[in-house]
Amino acid sequence: MALLKEAPDFTLPDESGRLVSLKDLLGKQCLVLFFYPKDGSPICSAEACAFRDRYHQFVDRGATVVGISSDSVDSHRQFHKQKNLPFRLLSDKSGQVSKSYGVGSWFGLIPARATFIIDKQGFIRYTFKSQLNAQKHIAESLRLLAQINNQNEDR
Repeated sequence: MALLKEAPDFTLPDESGRLVSLKDLLGKQCLVLFFYPKDGSPICSAEACAFRDRYHQFVDRGATVVGISSDSVDSHRQFHKQKNLPFRLLSDKSGQVSKSYGVGSWFGLIPARATFIIDKQGFIRYTFKSQLNAQKHIAESLRLLAQINNQNEDR
């Protein structure tokens, strides 16, 4: 069994400007934390909308979904409203949270796309990175959440 890494703590503003901490999101549900490069870009829009369209499946699997990018609160507010997103978007303007999670960049130019599944205790159970296959982030997250739920039922 691989050692689990504790998820780095953070406090960031959401699309409405309210501060959200990792500890506020843990305890009751797993957390699907997805990092994406840019509000409104074609692939990021497709990814956010895919999380939106399958949001009920995440809820059914006992998970909270949260997106993070370096865009501003104002940009997030517009993107959130335009795409009718049912989950929070957090603004990591400094890039420190992205860095603490080891998200990195693509060719040193574009913030990378990564998804982390964090269990109720705050441990990273799974990491998935794919810059161009945004849809796979959703499928892999749902697959792993089902696995985690099955493991919990076996205990």
